[in-house]
Amino acid sequence: MKKLFLSLVTAGLLLSACNQSKTSSTTAAADSTATPAAGATTTADAANAPVMKFEKESHDFGKIKQGDKVNYDFKFTNTGKSPLIISEAHATCGCTIPEWPKAPVKPGESGVIKVTFNSAGKTGLQDKQITCTANTVPAQTMVHLIGEVLTK
Repeated sequence: MKKLFLSLVTAGLLLSACNQSKTSSTTAAADSTATPAAGATTTADAANAPVMKFEKESHDFGKIKQGDKVNYDFKFTNTGKSPLIISEAHATCGCTIPEWPKAPVKPGESGVIKVTFNSAGKTGLQDKQITCTANTVPAQTMVHLIGEVLTK
């Protein structure tokens, strides 16, 4: 009986959460169609927005032993027309830690996102996705750190 009750409560919460996101998406769509000037401003902003261009979007660290740490620097250049501000970078799991520049990167300048992968407790093929959130269009850019962890 407790399981049934918990299942119903969980289902109700999920449905209400899904309903809220649909409502806000519909409202946002209605707002953007109601004011054509807002759409034009967004297009103009996108033309002047910073662009985060990576030298390599993925790096294969090859084969490593379980427990080893691997570091890699994802180098990028701001090829846009305004300063690039990275607000966040996160990976698909806690074993991969990205560090990003906190200062704005001016147009034409380069920066580095330093990524450290700790293979402790991992085995087999690994594909760690690092998502960078910035003032770009689109707001998120992804890079991958891939390789294979061998057991000791």
